[in-house]
Amino acid sequence: MRVPFNRPACLGQELEYVNDAFLQGHTSGDGPYTKRAAALLEHALGARVLLTTSCTHALEMAALLLNVEPGDEIIVPAFTFTSTINAFVLRGASPVFVDIRPDTLNLDEKAVERYITPKTKAIVAVHYGGVACDLDALTATAGRHGVSLIEDNAHGLFGTYKGKQLGTFGRLSTLSFHETKNFTCGEGGALVVNDPSLVARAEILREKGTDRSKFFRGEVDKYGWVDIGSSYVLSDLLAAVLLAQLEKHDEVQARRRRLWTAYAATLAEWAAAGGVTLPPSPGPDIEPAYHLFHLLMPSRQSRDGLIAHLKGRGIMGVFHYLPLNKSPMGLKLSAVPFECPVAEDVSDRLIRLPFFTTLSDVEFEAVTEAVRSFDVDRCR
Repeated sequence: MRVPFNRPACLGQELEYVNDAFLQGHTSGDGPYTKRAAALLEHALGARVLLTTSCTHALEMAALLLNVEPGDEIIVPAFTFTSTINAFVLRGASPVFVDIRPDTLNLDEKAVERYITPKTKAIVAVHYGGVACDLDALTATAGRHGVSLIEDNAHGLFGTYKGKQLGTFGRLSTLSFHETKNFTCGEGGALVVNDPSLVARAEILREKGTDRSKFFRGEVDKYGWVDIGSSYVLSDLLAAVLLAQLEKHDEVQARRRRLWTAYAATLAEWAAAGGVTLPPSPGPDIEPAYHLFHLLMPSRQSRDGLIAHLKGRGIMGVFHYLPLNKSPMGLKLSAVPFECPVAEDVSDRLIRLPFFTTLSDVEFEAVTEAVRSFDVDRCR
């Protein structure tokens, strides 16, 4: 049996909605399906939501809205995807890489304070795997220093922190609807604007620097070029796919919760015997989005050995981020070297198991049986 790392789910009405979008004759952005998908997210999050072509583009919009410029510094975790910092580097900012916690693999909130300088423009928090950062601490730190908190919530849609939705704590947050995410339209994203003072300009930036949104609402009699911007608007065809996915969000999250819990229970004994660390169990204040399931192996050799072992059985396990502070661009852009030993260690030892909404019971059994048959001690 072959088990892929990811398989995008078709949840029922995606093709029906796409066909209807064609029939309605509006396939470009901000059509009926864009509005319906955005409205669903706005109801869930209680903030203005602008669908974008990717989470990367939503992050670029965040940098524009904050007027990031050369000389500014942006605090980010060393363990994240390149888009998290690229969006700000494109505006001339310098990255400040901070280490992660060894339990949640999120930004170490206790370390952030010592990296803040008069040049700090924003703290970008990534909710790794859909598990919340310590948002109380990060919000307090940002507030004390007058810097913006941005949530890169690519993994965390419908996860919560103390009963409140992830993505609703920072001035801005971003979402991803890439094919590997819980909800997908192939490629897509969203900017969540929690600061009402930024909404009007966000609409302009997203519409190529024009006040086109105001024109379609009848607020101006013609639209023109009023600011910088780019083409960040999601096609209504992709929004149709996304809406069909989002309408099933309760079902999807329940399925992924069961799958995550089953992995944790089934692998617990094997992990304890082999010195393998499983993801931390959710605490009373945190409900994860259940985006992924990872293992922290005792060493890089055992991690690589397990990947090879699974591959030999037709099962795809993968490593995750390389630490940005040690990347060629990270070193090039950093005025001083940033030491992030936890991120560097985790990067060497982490493996992600197949984890997707439609993973079958048979596939699950194949994966867990293969993992439990791996002798960790032989690869130390």
